[in-house]
Amino acid sequence: MKIEPITLEGKYVRLEPLAIQHREGLCTAIADGELWKLLVTLVPHPDNIDNFIHDALQAHEKGDGLSFATIDKASNQVAGSTRFMKMNLLYQRTEIGYTFLGKRWQKTRINTEAKLLMLAHAFETLGLNRVEFLTDYLNNTSRQAILRLGAKEEGILRNHMVMPDGRVRDSVIFSVIKNEWPGIKQHLSAKLG
Repeated sequence: MKIEPITLEGKYVRLEPLAIQHREGLCTAIADGELWKLLVTLVPHPDNIDNFIHDALQAHEKGDGLSFATIDKASNQVAGSTRFMKMNLLYQRTEIGYTFLGKRWQKTRINTEAKLLMLAHAFETLGLNRVEFLTDYLNNTSRQAILRLGAKEEGILRNHMVMPDGRVRDSVIFSVIKNEWPGIKQHLSAKLG
């Protein structure tokens, strides 16, 4: 069973189902800060954006989630991308990942509102019980951003992944669960207010 494509829209951001039409905008966002050079995350090089989009669409067809282009409503530009992944509707859980934003949109309301929209969809529309976030143990910026959302750190998955440069990565796992959602929704809404 797969999640149906949907556009999620707030005051500052619009999350559109990722499509080939977002190609140029994604390349521009990735180039803003040369995000592919970050050693603590997995952002595609602009030369590999077609594979990124293809893989995202294939994952959706297999029922593994839904990818979005993150659109800054003020400029109507693609700011980055994010994704529901490892979707398991039977067990009522998903992960939010593959999130990246061009440098000019980092530390703005864009990511906060995108997560608010995605969490609301996960808990209120899909009826999920759990949303997970994983990040590199060394990615302090991402870890702090996830905590600011209100997610709880659950632990470290040791030797969890091999990064493109060959480094064996430890990943930190966080979650938001259904009974926490009303308070987190209030918290995120206040941050955006």
